[in-house]
Amino acid sequence: MIRTGFVAAFVVVALGCETPDSAFDRTEGAEGLRGLALERPLEAPGFALADTEGRLYDFRAETEASLTLLFFGYTHCPDICPVQMAVLDAALDDLAYADRRAVEVVFVTTDPARDTPERLRAWLNRFDASFVGLRGDMETVNEIQTGLHLPPAVIEETAPSRPRDEPYFVGHATPILAITGDGIVRALYPSGVRQTDWRHDLPLLLRLNRTLAGPGDPAGGG
Repeated sequence: MIRTGFVAAFVVVALGCETPDSAFDRTEGAEGLRGLALERPLEAPGFALADTEGRLYDFRAETEASLTLLFFGYTHCPDICPVQMAVLDAALDDLAYADRRAVEVVFVTTDPARDTPERLRAWLNRFDASFVGLRGDMETVNEIQTGLHLPPAVIEETAPSRPRDEPYFVGHATPILAITGDGIVRALYPSGVRQTDWRHDLPLLLRLNRTLAGPGDPAGGG
């Protein structure tokens, strides 16, 4: 049974901790979605970061009218990031060609020091070559996440006795954000979401996006 009053008050972070985030009002199962829908509209902030080809990617301009799935993570992540991308990719493969073209997947690295453009592009290509990879300094990336009411990414502190080049982890928010073409965040998909959940929700999100686009817009199917 759908619980229309359930509000989740935390965002899970990849290092295993939980970060309180009462700014989100998220209702499980709202609007028929299996993701966590937002009770209060949240406008995605405008930002521009470099893509893996070195071009400036203006998020609002590039994703206007598209259903955009936005995720903050890093390529050295041992579990959450590759699982989130793989599960999403598998569900996207089930969409009809026209529907797939209406979805934009954007991955923003939270580890720009190690995620060079070449590494980021190669990692995303393992899932789908159309996935957009973006890079910026940590301060800028965390400002963007703050604008989305997500906790900032945190690099694991290295003990003084460790070698400086020893691998490290980056704590980051785990949800994929579903953003319609009007720039509004509609739902969150945290770590653990299943392919069946995406397969159920993607058509609903695309239908909503087409409704918002209107008949005169290409995204609206007119």
